[in-house]
Amino acid sequence: MDWFFAERVGQTHLITGEDALHITKSLRMSVGEVITLCDSQKIQHLCKIERITPEGVLVRVVSEQECQNEPSIQVTLFAALTKGDKMEHVIQKAVELGASAIVPVLTDRCVSRPDAKSAAKKQQRYQKIASQAAMQSRRAIIPTVAPVSDLKAVSAMLADFDTIILFYEGGGEPLRTLLSPDDKKIAVFTGCEGGFEEKEVAFLTSCGARTATLGKRILRAETAPLAALTAIMFHTGNLE
Repeated sequence: MDWFFAERVGQTHLITGEDALHITKSLRMSVGEVITLCDSQKIQHLCKIERITPEGVLVRVVSEQECQNEPSIQVTLFAALTKGDKMEHVIQKAVELGASAIVPVLTDRCVSRPDAKSAAKKQQRYQKIASQAAMQSRRAIIPTVAPVSDLKAVSAMLADFDTIILFYEGGGEPLRTLLSPDDKKIAVFTGCEGGFEEKEVAFLTSCGARTATLGKRILRAETAPLAALTAIMFHTGNLE
């Protein structure tokens, strides 16, 4: 069942823009076929295509139910910027794995250091990737990809989290010892290709972060966030 998002859905709904083009040009769907629309209240609507016009695709709601596809915890991934297009891969897979939000972070050892104009273009690209991944994985929400921030800026966001975990190549506690059944919101930090400076680790721990390990092997910068998210989802019962 093809999956799309809409802010609000009535008994009928007109799908326009890129989604309409995708339905008609890429999927080659026709009148009578069905799709799912998920709205901002996390309600999924089973819809039948009633009419296809130059203005868009008109659908009628057949049935609706609450979407049950979201994890029981909200995980925000604070991922240090990686080289090339690796960040795009991280964002895509993080959304599929259940991340609620992604914050690209500029750390001291980041090779990728976009200027303001390039960073704004990257954010638009990242958000589009997140939207497409949310549709593919049938999420109830489209996770937000925030603007690129430095550690000082993101530290102001951390008071809102139950648990803050810094996955550090220098070692730390086993992940299972850091997670609590009471956790609702978790912040996860992963580094760039060169890892974290010791002063960055000290700064984040002063903000309440606890260092964790992903085992004895050193993972690539694009592998570590996905391994971390997978492990968290497993330990919290969200891969069952």
